[in-house]
Amino acid sequence: MAHLLAERIGSTAFAFRGYNVTNLGRSRELLDHAAYGSIVERWLRRAGAICAETLHKPVDLVARVRESRETSLECYDEAIALLAAMELAQLQLLENFFGVRYADAQMAFGFSLGELVAVAASAVFELEQALQVPLRMAADCAALADGVTLGVLFSRGRELDLAQVTRLLLEINLEGDGVAGMSAILAPNTVLLMGQGTTLDRFSRRMQDYFPERLYLRKNSDRWPPMHTPLVWQRHIPNRVGLLLHTLPGGVTAPHPPLFSLVTGGFDYNDYNGRSILIQWVDHPQRLWDAVYETLSSGVETVIHVGPDPNLVPATFQRLKENVAAQLQGSSLKSLSLRATAQAVRRTWLTAILPSRTALLRAPFIEHIILEDWLLAQEVA
Repeated sequence: MAHLLAERIGSTAFAFRGYNVTNLGRSRELLDHAAYGSIVERWLRRAGAICAETLHKPVDLVARVRESRETSLECYDEAIALLAAMELAQLQLLENFFGVRYADAQMAFGFSLGELVAVAASAVFELEQALQVPLRMAADCAALADGVTLGVLFSRGRELDLAQVTRLLLEINLEGDGVAGMSAILAPNTVLLMGQGTTLDRFSRRMQDYFPERLYLRKNSDRWPPMHTPLVWQRHIPNRVGLLLHTLPGGVTAPHPPLFSLVTGGFDYNDYNGRSILIQWVDHPQRLWDAVYETLSSGVETVIHVGPDPNLVPATFQRLKENVAAQLQGSSLKSLSLRATAQAVRRTWLTAILPSRTALLRAPFIEHIILEDWLLAQEVA
C-alpha cells in the first residue's frame, strides 16, 4: 500500500485540518509508537518551545499528549501549537518511513489554522514564523469567543444567495447590538455564521423574508474563537497581524507543492505575497467549497487528510459523495450520461450546478486517507 501511495503522489492532495473542540485524535498512539515516537516528540517539543517563548509561559505538549489531556478554549494557544506539531510530524513520518514526500504532491490546502500549517510545510515560512500569527493573537481570539454563537446556515433545496446572506448580516450589524459574520463557505447550500449575543436569533427570524426557499439555521453549543469574521476587528487583530508581518522573516518563497488558499479561493501564493494573504486570513471567510471543487476538477485521485482526527473536510467530501450518488441513483456511476444527469432533480442546488461543474461527478471515486489512521495501520520495523 505504501509504494502505491508513493506512486500516486503526483495526483494527490493534502488537506490540513483546523482547530476543533477536540484536538488530540490518536496523537498519544503516535507518540507511544516504538518507531514513530521520537519524531513525534521532537515536533511536540519544537512547537511547545515556540509557544512558550512567544507567550512567556511554561508549555509541555509532550506531557499533555502522553497524559491524554484534551485541549480547550482556555488553552487555545497550546491547541494551536499541538495541531501544528502533529500535522508536521505526520508528514515527516510519511516521508521518513514510506518515502512519500509532501512536496511532490499535486496540491495542498488547509482549513483555518490548517492553512498556516500548510504554509509552514510548504516552506513559505518556517514554523517559528508561521506560528507567530495565531499565537500572538490567541488570547484575544479566545476572549472574543465569550457570547459568540456558531451556526450552520443551509438550504435543502437551492444554492444559497451569498449576497443576500451578506445583506442580512449587514442589516443586523447596523443595529449596533452585536456583530455577526460569515466564517466559512462549506458548500453552495451551506455556510458557517458566527454572531454575538442575539444576532443569529435575529438572523433566523428574518431570513425567510430575504430568501424565496426555506432555510435552516442550526446553532452549535460549543464556544469558538470568531476567526475569519469581522468580529476580530474589535481587537484590531488584522492590523496587528499586518504590523507583525512587516518584519517577520520568510515569506519570499513560493510554496511546494502548489498551495490552494481558502482565503482567496485560488492558487494565489507566490514568492512575495504570503504576508498579504495571511492578513486576509484573519477576517475573511474560509472558501472550503472552492478547494473541494478544485480538488475534483484538477484530476486529484487521492486526498490525504492531515492532523489529529480530521472531521470537517472529510465530512464535506463525504456529504458531496452521498449527494452525487443519490442524485444519480438508478444510473451507473461508472458510465454517467448527460441524460442521467439531466433527469436527476432531487437536490436543486446540485442540479443547478452540475451541467457547468461536471467535475463534481468525480466525488464518489476519490480515495480519502486519514493519515494518522493509515500510519498506525502500517507495519514498521
